[in-house]
Amino acid sequence: MKINTALILCAGFGKRLNPITLNKPKPLLKVNDSTLLDNCIKIIINLNIKKIFINTFYLKEKFYEFFKKHNYKIDIEIIEDGRTILDTGGGILNMINNSKEEDFLVFNPDTIWNTKYIDEINLMIDLYFSKKIKNLILLVNKDLSFDKNMLGDFGLQNFLINQKNKNYIYTGCQILNKSIFKNQKLSNFSILNIWYDLIKNNQLYGFESKLKFYHVTDLSIFKKLQDL
Repeated sequence: MKINTALILCAGFGKRLNPITLNKPKPLLKVNDSTLLDNCIKIIINLNIKKIFINTFYLKEKFYEFFKKHNYKIDIEIIEDGRTILDTGGGILNMINNSKEEDFLVFNPDTIWNTKYIDEINLMIDLYFSKKIKNLILLVNKDLSFDKNMLGDFGLQNFLINQKNKNYIYTGCQILNKSIFKNQKLSNFSILNIWYDLIKNNQLYGFESKLKFYHVTDLSIFKKLQDL
C-alpha cells in the first residue's frame, strides 16, 4: 500500500508573526536561507509522493509567484479556499474533494521539516496501512520542543491518543483517510473537531517522533531560529 498524494496547509493569516507576515505568507518565510514551504516540498519528494495539493487564501498571489520561480520535480496544484477561509478541517476537505485518492499525507509547513523525518514518516505509513487506521498523527514529547512555551496537546498510550496527561505536541504531520469527513459539509471548521470525535471512539492514533521539534510559533521564536 502506498500514499500518492500529500496536502500542505498554506491558507492561514500568520498573525502571530506580524508585521513580517503582512506582505508575505508564513510558509514563504525563510529560516536559514530556505522557505518553510520549500522544506516541506522537499521532504514530500523524498518520500516518493506523486502529487501535492496546496491550499491558499491569504496573500494567495504570492504562492503563484513562488512557483513561477521554482520548478519542482513533482506535480503541484494550488487549491484556493474560496471567498472565505476554510480553517484546517475545511481546507483539507476542499483539497481531498479534488482527488480520487483515499489516503493522504498532510503537512503544516510551520514546522521546520528535514530529511531526518523520512524514516519516522515511513514507519507511520507502514503502521497506518498494517493496522488499517483512518487517522494517524505525528506527535512529539513537549520536552523535545525548541519553543519551551508550547503546551502539550494530547496524551499517548499504545498508539492511541487521549486527552489525559497532555505531554505530547502535534508536530504538523498526519495521515488520513477521506472517510473521516463522510458526515462533514464543506465549511469553515477545524480538524480538531474531527479529532475530538475520533478520540471519543478510541479511533485517533498517534506515532511518537524522537526528533528535536522546531516550530515557527511566533515572531520571537522565528528570530531565535535564525541563529541556529
